[in-house]
Amino acid sequence: MGIKGLTSLLTDEAPSCIKQFDIKTLFGRKVAIDASMSLYQFLIAVRQADGQQMMSESGEVTSHLLGFFYRTLRMVDYGIKPAYVFDGKPPDLKKEVLVKRFGKREEAREQEEENKDIADNQMLDQLARRQVRPTREHNAEVQRLLTLMGIPWVVAPSEAEAQCAELARAGKVYGAGSEDMDTLTFGTPILLKNLTASEQKKLPVTEINLEKALEELDMPKEQFVDLCLLLGCDYLDPVRGVGPKKALKLIQEFRSLDRVLEHLQQVEAEKEQKKKPAPEPKHEPASDAESDKEIEAAPKKRVGGIHVPEFWPYEEARQLFHHPDVTDGTQVELKWEQPKTEELVQFLCGDKGFSEERVRRGCEKLAKAVGQKQQGRLDGFFT
Repeated sequence: MGIKGLTSLLTDEAPSCIKQFDIKTLFGRKVAIDASMSLYQFLIAVRQADGQQMMSESGEVTSHLLGFFYRTLRMVDYGIKPAYVFDGKPPDLKKEVLVKRFGKREEAREQEEENKDIADNQMLDQLARRQVRPTREHNAEVQRLLTLMGIPWVVAPSEAEAQCAELARAGKVYGAGSEDMDTLTFGTPILLKNLTASEQKKLPVTEINLEKALEELDMPKEQFVDLCLLLGCDYLDPVRGVGPKKALKLIQEFRSLDRVLEHLQQVEAEKEQKKKPAPEPKHEPASDAESDKEIEAAPKKRVGGIHVPEFWPYEEARQLFHHPDVTDGTQVELKWEQPKTEELVQFLCGDKGFSEERVRRGCEKLAKAVGQKQQGRLDGFFT
């Protein structure tokens, strides 16, 4: 989910923090990419013409391998040095979210079974995509692929986005590549979106600069985290009745989520006090007919207003963003190596049915990229 509504909020309220450019602009940059997010995307998006996942002759899914191999080659072709970060153990607070996701997959599976005789192909395709779940085997295969390609990868202690942000803060990479906006909340100086998008879509890379965002929003990082919590994230449901603009206004006015919640509780208490009925004057009992009319005329209760979920552990979520479980970025070594061509050909072509000609051509590109002396950028920044 990331942070609900944050992209549109920054677009409206902090436009100078966002810029778009061609992927070629990132020539010479090292980038930490959220591998777990990419894995999920490739399993959903890399499909055959009929909408089915790519598979080997033996029936094994290969969509994830195709995605990682060719999208990585594309980045390398443009002079980018990608490093991938995989999710580790999810925080306890995220388990409820994972349970909900599992429930949605089961619901989609049941709907597909119920409607397979009457649904059109588009509906069945949508239901099939909702059932996608990356497995340990998928992760292991991608990690083996990257090793054979000579591309560095690490497994985060917990959230991949947090580790990507840590590597960027430590200067190991220029920025973090992810579609999840909570990578900003974890503190990456630079967030890069659409980096692994299909070339056919011709989407520009979107770069979001955290420092510029904080400057335009006129708030320190601590308040930005509180803003993201109020908007809703993977750890917390959004507060009903509080949209992005309202959330920003509340944080800017009260300067912390704690004080915002105190204010909302006070407002709610005042509303409840006003709802208390005034003492009714004594009067003669009404006839049955009159009573029926009064019941019919009774106004319906309004459903709305601001509602904070009953279970809303924002303090714990805040700590996860301020102090995430990560490996110290200065201790992580990212090394790009020559591809193991023959092993890669055996894995992708012999085992998975890829085109040998295309795989060997890809290996040549990888070898050339590693063999070239790293060229400096005009700004003198090599990461």
